[in-house]
Amino acid sequence: MQGTVDGFSYGAVTPLAAYLMACLGGALGLRCTTRALLVSHSRRPAWLALGSAAIGSGIWTMHFVAMMGFAVKEAPIHYDKPITYASLGLAIVMVGVGIFIVGYRGATGAALFTGGTVTGLGVASMHYLGMAGVRFHGRFTYNTLTVAASVAIAVVAATAALWAAGRVRGFLWSVGASLVMGLAVSGMHYMGMAALGVHLDGHSHAVGGAPEPSVLVPMLIGPLVFLLLAAVVVVFDPMMVMGRPVRAPVERKPGVPAAAVVSHLDRRPALHEGRRPEHHGSRTP
Repeated sequence: MQGTVDGFSYGAVTPLAAYLMACLGGALGLRCTTRALLVSHSRRPAWLALGSAAIGSGIWTMHFVAMMGFAVKEAPIHYDKPITYASLGLAIVMVGVGIFIVGYRGATGAALFTGGTVTGLGVASMHYLGMAGVRFHGRFTYNTLTVAASVAIAVVAATAALWAAGRVRGFLWSVGASLVMGLAVSGMHYMGMAALGVHLDGHSHAVGGAPEPSVLVPMLIGPLVFLLLAAVVVVFDPMMVMGRPVRAPVERKPGVPAAAVVSHLDRRPALHEGRRPEHHGSRTP
């Protein structure tokens, strides 16, 4: 028996809320990644890890906020919690792999392509693993071409986001990049949902509909709290918000353009404190 899918049980509320979550996670992740490219080698992993967790949590939260409006009219739906949380872990890990590649190799060439592909596949994998955690009296089927289109959207969006993290400077430019990233990630989600078909097991007499908010909200609390804490870190770090290089010297890293920018900006004339330098060539870049 063919089931009837409704992806907008609450109208435009869930798509808009999901889009905002994707934008929030993307903005925090992009700023953390940009910050990682402007600091010393020893501090870089911490910023990259925070950016990975922010993007992964934002995408996962977007997915399940959107799923609040998803319903099968002929059958009630539930969620398998272990699989649902596994999709969150998968998103963070695969996004992290892509971000670390770009963070250490630069947002250019093969590193950008590899990092964007891994990150995009992580986004798509999170989506379809999350859908595998949906439980009802039936099964999902997917249109192969539409699924491929959704994966392609995820890869392109991830590549563009990582490019922006490595190249874009300034708060307003980063906000614009996060808005585009949120649109692409939300588009990937709804493209994946458009590929969905529902087959019910026999004739169900149960009343279907969207799950109660009490089903998904408890699972969303942890990622939401994390995103709020990451936002606090961004707000209280002006360098991260504005995308400006730090004053401290930064090691030169091959393929990381931000390090070269920092080294260039840190070249200042020596202060004259009543005496001249002993050697004209003794200035430190």
